Amino acid sequence: MIGIIGAMDSEVRILCEKLSGKEIIEFQGLQFNKGILDGKEVVVVKSGIGKVNAALCAQLLIIKFGAEKVINTGIAGATGTGLGIFDFVVSTATVYHDFDCAFFGYEAGQIPGMAKEFSADASMVESTLKAFGETEFSKKHKMVKGLIASGDQFISSGEKKDYIKNTFNPLCVEMEGSAIAHACTLNKTPFVIIRCMSDMADDSAEATYNFNEDECAEMCSKLILNIIAKI
Repeated sequence: MIGIIGAMDSEVRILCEKLSGKEIIEFQGLQFNKGILDGKEVVVVKSGIGKVNAALCAQLLIIKFGAEKVINTGIAGATGTGLGIFDFVVSTATVYHDFDCAFFGYEAGQIPGMAKEFSADASMVESTLKAFGETEFSKKHKMVKGLIASGDQFISSGEKKDYIKNTFNPLCVEMEGSAIAHACTLNKTPFVIIRCMSDMADDSAEATYNFNEDECAEMCSKLILNIIAKI
């Protein structure tokens, strides 16, 4: 079974509508939509925004529903050079940009006793890249693979963006991916994080994000439908 997580309604709505034989299971305050996409059993769920919500959701997908692979879909603010609105990033790894135990000798972003980054499943990354190349929007926009940074902050200032870029050098910033990656890593469950750029994570981010949220989410959903057939 493939688990698909989005933080907001806009990020899961289309996928839920596409499910055949859908069964809705309410558990621990979440609505798990179980059904078939392209002949494969999936569970689609809205986690809610933020790292704790995302990690709890991923854990439930794996433990209660038996997810063998996890896809996290959604939107993000671009930080990588050359990325623009509606471009995509697929994770090779993720990092927490708001975790700091430097006082104890750890690198910024590193949780004591763990690696600094959580590595995505290489085969899922390649399947995502291939699926993106078959979409209509790949003619106008690009997908790049690399590091995604997560934190419980909506990045909307140039100063904060510069700190994250200089410290971690990610391609984009968002609020759930690393927590999902963290849970999947501890459970030895393959995962991939996919993001469409809704804004530039700078002083114009709030207005730009609000304008682009729905279109980004729709593009992500179309991409997910292509990916399901390949993983």
